[in-house]
Amino acid sequence: MANTSNFRQAMRDAKGQSLVGPNVIVNALPFVGGGLVLTAVGIFGGLGVLKSNPGLFQTTFWIALVAELALFFVARTIAEKGNNNVALPLLATYSLLSGYTLAGLVYIALNTQGVGLGGLGFAAGGCGVTFIAARQIGSNLSEEDGMALTRTVSLGITALLVAVIGQVILRFFGVYTAGWLEIAISGIGVFLFAGAAVVDFYIMPRTYRDDQYVLAALSMYLTYINLFIFILRLLIAISGGSRD
Repeated sequence: MANTSNFRQAMRDAKGQSLVGPNVIVNALPFVGGGLVLTAVGIFGGLGVLKSNPGLFQTTFWIALVAELALFFVARTIAEKGNNNVALPLLATYSLLSGYTLAGLVYIALNTQGVGLGGLGFAAGGCGVTFIAARQIGSNLSEEDGMALTRTVSLGITALLVAVIGQVILRFFGVYTAGWLEIAISGIGVFLFAGAAVVDFYIMPRTYRDDQYVLAALSMYLTYINLFIFILRLLIAISGGSRD
């Protein structure tokens, strides 16, 4: 959920500006798609390790998570400097690592009655439907509505991040949140990242130049990966598998 800082920076950059990169989203989309494909590869690899050697997966998960976080900030910094040729391989590696760290959640989904492979397809399809709707809505927002939605989504994602970190800390000490709370957090997450998808189409052409497509791709990638995660979490919670 690192796009909280992206939203704040984008709000500052976009205030009162006309389009500076009318084609940046079009330029970014192939790389967003490529990143999602690499994430699927990473998930497949992670599932293989998890099934064959769970202990090894637990160890490598933390290594991959730390590397993933570091790569995000490095890739973003390099992309901001306009060095797309260096940023793209980093983005590709980041996508693979993201998939690997998502393998645990996907494994739970696959083994939760009522979710399974159909639930994964539903989550992926939900991201696709969101993209289609967000493109239409976000591209036609007025300046006033666009900035208001950006502020709302940014504040909401910040609060959501605090809630998720709180959950992680509680689970580390063996305390699990109630089922209804997990459903509420996941449902809010779905709502907020659907809103973030709309914001992307409004704010990116006002923030990034056409040649800053790697930055745009990274931000959009984060939006749809987080949307996928929260849809999946919601399905698992509704099916009663959030504690597995």
